[in-house]
Amino acid sequence: MKVLIRQARIISPSSPFNRQTKDILINRGKIVSIADHIDEKADQTIEHKDLCVSIGWMDMFADFGDPGFEQKETMESGAMAAAAGGFTDVMLIPNSRPVVDNKSQVEYIVQKSKQVAVNIHPMGAVSKKAEGTELAEMYDMQQSGALAFSDGINPIQHSGLVLKALQYVKSFEGTIIQVPDDTGIGTNGLMNEGIISTQMGLPGKPSMAEELMVARDIKLARYAGSKLHFAGISSPKSLEYIKRAKEGGIRVTCSIAPYQVYFCDEDLQDYDSNLKLNPPVRSRADMMAVRKALVDGTIDCVASHHLPQHWDNKTCEFEYAKPGMIGLETMFAVLTECGLPAEDFVQMQTVNVRNIFSLPVPEIKEGETASLTLFIPNTEFVFDGSMIHSKSKNTPFIGKKLKGKVIGIINRSQVQLN
Repeated sequence: MKVLIRQARIISPSSPFNRQTKDILINRGKIVSIADHIDEKADQTIEHKDLCVSIGWMDMFADFGDPGFEQKETMESGAMAAAAGGFTDVMLIPNSRPVVDNKSQVEYIVQKSKQVAVNIHPMGAVSKKAEGTELAEMYDMQQSGALAFSDGINPIQHSGLVLKALQYVKSFEGTIIQVPDDTGIGTNGLMNEGIISTQMGLPGKPSMAEELMVARDIKLARYAGSKLHFAGISSPKSLEYIKRAKEGGIRVTCSIAPYQVYFCDEDLQDYDSNLKLNPPVRSRADMMAVRKALVDGTIDCVASHHLPQHWDNKTCEFEYAKPGMIGLETMFAVLTECGLPAEDFVQMQTVNVRNIFSLPVPEIKEGETASLTLFIPNTEFVFDGSMIHSKSKNTPFIGKKLKGKVIGIINRSQVQLN
């Protein structure tokens, strides 16, 4: 099948055609020609005003519910949501049922994901059943295809276990991913601790719960000389710690969730259960500080924190709602709306994120396999529930005006357009 992309501006730092507007011809999944104008007849032509193309975007923190939670998401619906959001690659957290804590579970995901257009990269659990007590067999999982190791939505509380994990993965240059949260602080917190939580009469979770664990794990990473990634950073103080650690040569990287730069705790005053999240949205001052850090290089990439929840777990009292929201389909538009230039987003979600996990970076040049994302950065639209491809609909962005529309992806010789 031949696909012709007409007059697309190439945004790809590694491409010799970066920032140039070209026609791109793809045949059987390979880029066969890049030129100012291509006359060859194609089976499918993609043409839009102000169209841009980059190498495929990658997300590093999502849950597709398979196996065990197919009522929330399936591999197929999750892949469709990822493609709709512009992602050709997605890393899945291990919090399925059963937990991905052995090579059989890793192999299950690897084999099942071959049926979809998106490259699925499983994470292996650091500990057995992601319970934080005993190390899982990470080497076996790495050999079977696990790209990194994390207990996902369960922060590892035991410092000795984190240290052992960091030392263990160093032998094969693995990466540990931690969502920093000292659960002994603000144990029953439902939102950010502050003036708003007091006014609403809800127990709060202070930023200190995150900051303590960031400080602790930086010291452990320095001691082990191993690679550590913090996901879901929400505190400016945490970002300060991470920036200093990087300057000191410690192998630490970090990401934020998209909602951290769009919402703050003031937005919870109508008790929208879709905004019950972990890490929680912080104060307006924190939100603005995180926005600023997006452009100074402290934040390496953005992770969707795509955590689908069933209708019953969100359409209930705020206290009983489960944390999490879907995020793959709105990620680009949310960050563009918040002022992140499209070129910076592309750099983060193509080169930076792959470098963290030592993955090869695709290229836009003749002879290369096509792994492409198509998008229009400046198109404004209102996000509507009918646009959701995910099986779950738990998002606070329905009805919000956003900027930056994804047209689709070309990956694995397949074309998926919105």
